Amino acid sequence: MSDIKTESENSKSAFPTFIFNRLEFSGSLGDLGTLLPIAIAMIVLNGLNVTNVMVTVGVFYVIAGIYFKVPVPVQPMKVIGAYAIAVGLTPTQIISASLWMGICVLFMGTTGLIHIIGKYTPKSTIRGVQLGVGIILMTKGLAFMIKPDPNLAIQYLGPVNMGIILGITGMALTFLLLENKKIPAAVIVISAGILLGLFIGKPVEFSKLKIGLNVPMPFPYGMPAWSDLMWVIPALVLPQLPMTIGNAILSNTDLMHEYFGKRAHRATYRSIANSQGIADIVSFIWGGIPMCHGAGGLAANYRFGARTAGANVMIGSIFVLLGILFGQNAIVILNLLPMSILGVLLVFAGAQLALMIRDLTERKDLFVALIMLGITLTVNLASAFICGIFIAYALKSEKINV
Repeated sequence: MSDIKTESENSKSAFPTFIFNRLEFSGSLGDLGTLLPIAIAMIVLNGLNVTNVMVTVGVFYVIAGIYFKVPVPVQPMKVIGAYAIAVGLTPTQIISASLWMGICVLFMGTTGLIHIIGKYTPKSTIRGVQLGVGIILMTKGLAFMIKPDPNLAIQYLGPVNMGIILGITGMALTFLLLENKKIPAAVIVISAGILLGLFIGKPVEFSKLKIGLNVPMPFPYGMPAWSDLMWVIPALVLPQLPMTIGNAILSNTDLMHEYFGKRAHRATYRSIANSQGIADIVSFIWGGIPMCHGAGGLAANYRFGARTAGANVMIGSIFVLLGILFGQNAIVILNLLPMSILGVLLVFAGAQLALMIRDLTERKDLFVALIMLGITLTVNLASAFICGIFIAYALKSEKINV
């Protein structure tokens, strides 16, 4: 983590805006553990169009990287995604949630309301969000390793779950290569995972992988009904908003400045909010998924080597090409990657993010972060964010000690 301070002290010109090499490519793959499982599930279970999802995600990656000039994560909105998958929401309900989230976040950005929220949000609360998200990513990563993987033809090697074997191997390989500048960890781990998917995964019908031209069309599911537009506000939008404000805007902006210093001068609460708002309104039109800039994704990108916007351009271009060239069959390619390998990426990303609390030296600040962690694990991150603000202000009183 010492390189964070060094880079933060550098000037804007210390790094070029774009570098295209194996380290940047490795960093660009670091966040796939969060993005792919939710995106694939919403395509398979909720009926979203593969081309539209892939292209909107890819274009958001590229444009965000070009504008902010540093690595910028692109993630699905987890509250909406998880609920959509769990109860089987329709595509029009999902894009309705994307529209409202886009309007709400864009309103906070354009009016400057998000700066007021950010100004009065204590640092300990931001760190509490990062700690909570980090631990969640680590637990989800471990769960991916332990649970059976439906895409593997070989589930067990003797009495041991194959996912556990792949997870332990992937973890060991990542530890060995994490600081290696010549052999980037994420590239090797993901490449090895795809090769293993070819050998021990379910048989792939390569005859179906025909390259064509699949152009995303606007409103592929038709216009949402008024009932869908109204229903998603209390069911999806209100639970998602606090998490988006805390993690995707405030925490993510804070982390961008921690990692990239003056090079992240374009990243403000307002610009990050506007970026997400515009992306989600566009995603509503083009039938994509609700998207945000999550702090966990940035931690993953950085940990695996991303230092410039070149990482965004590379991963974004891959998503666009997969969607346009393979269309619905792109899912076959993505399913080659074992879930346990995605779990490895999540574990390291979570650890990177959780360690951000290391600069909290006051006992009261640490108490806020730890209480928020407990609330996050027992209730949800949105509740933890709201409670964290109140607790932090309450502890400012010298009459209260912990």
